[in-house]
Amino acid sequence: MAPQRHHDPLHGVTLERIVTELEARYGWAELGERIKIRCFTHEPSVGSSLKFLRKTPWARAKVEELYVLMVRESEA
Repeated sequence: MAPQRHHDPLHGVTLERIVTELEARYGWAELGERIKIRCFTHEPSVGSSLKFLRKTPWARAKVEELYVLMVRESEA
């Protein structure tokens, strides 16, 4: 019996990995343009972004949405 494969691109992915991969793909400047949050536009870092995103559900949802879009684009 083959193991089940999850269709959710967020399954098993940490927030740190999401932020790191988005930053590597787009850079802080473009991330700040795509998602207008201060942690991406003013002295950005993975640490400060994680701290903010863990406390702010609406911002985290936007970041996760962009990550899912990035994953789907790379699979196409």
